[in-house]
Amino acid sequence: MRVSREKCAENRERILEAAARLFREKGFDGIGVADIMKAAGMTHGGFYGHFASKDDLIAQASARAAEVVRPQWQTLAREAPETALSEIVASYLSKAHRDAPECGCVFAALGPEIARQAPETRATATSSLRQNIAAIEALSPGATAAERHAAALATFSTLVGALVLARLSSDEKLSEDFLEAARAAIVGKAASGD
Repeated sequence: MRVSREKCAENRERILEAAARLFREKGFDGIGVADIMKAAGMTHGGFYGHFASKDDLIAQASARAAEVVRPQWQTLAREAPETALSEIVASYLSKAHRDAPECGCVFAALGPEIARQAPETRATATSSLRQNIAAIEALSPGATAAERHAAALATFSTLVGALVLARLSSDEKLSEDFLEAARAAIVGKAASGD
């Protein structure tokens, strides 16, 4: 049976959405193609009609997952530039984000695994990193573009690092302390203009 272009595109989107969620939840090695296809409501046999390999899926699903936070950040920057950075920090370093890696930032969920992936996955991730940093850069303090860029790099590094450490801690208080300390460090620096 022949599938229409529209249906094929819809199926591909379902696979990408399922893979982006499941990879963030279970890691690249923690989930197989058959389970991703099942989660997308499809059979394993249809996979190769959409992707060349699992590596191809990893690269594309990582790019999809990287898009999760950026639109929200860009909307905040447009609609409330004076409070956008504080709102981004509060949302990113929240218990809700910490407790739902499958719905959140791909870099905090899979950063070390992405570093060990094929060059195309790393290139895709690097492009997404640049876009996320640019979104934060527009909201960062600094008199020059170089200062705003450096501030954005430090902010994004702090966000991702704090979330990773908060997630891995089995001590709830220590986990919350990581989130709170990072929030204070970022928002305090932005408020002082440093």
